[in-house]
Amino acid sequence: MATIVGLLVVLGGGYFVYQTYMARTNLEQAPPQEQIDVIGIKSDLLAIGQAERQYVVMHETYGTIEQLGRESLLNFGAERRGYLLSVAVDGSRGFTVTAMPSDANKVGWPTFAMNEMMQITER
Repeated sequence: MATIVGLLVVLGGGYFVYQTYMARTNLEQAPPQEQIDVIGIKSDLLAIGQAERQYVVMHETYGTIEQLGRESLLNFGAERRGYLLSVAVDGSRGFTVTAMPSDANKVGWPTFAMNEMMQITER
């Protein structure tokens, strides 16, 4: 039994290292402009999350990108770096920000989402 558990631990560790290496290799193989834009979009998502935290304190509900802009909590709009940013609001319970490539030259680029826990996922 201990041998099986040990084997599973070793296989799990190997899988983690493989996934980490592959994720890093894929990013390194991305063209420089894609790397720059992806980092910029992730930064924008975090800025929206911070703005949402301020907005919910002021209004007891999360806001759209337009509402955040009207409150001067954001200094940019829904179109950034060839991505379309949108916010789906669930009252004061939560929100999801999505960044989807909108530029025809960015076909195949990743789509990102972030929730009220400030966790960014890639699709």
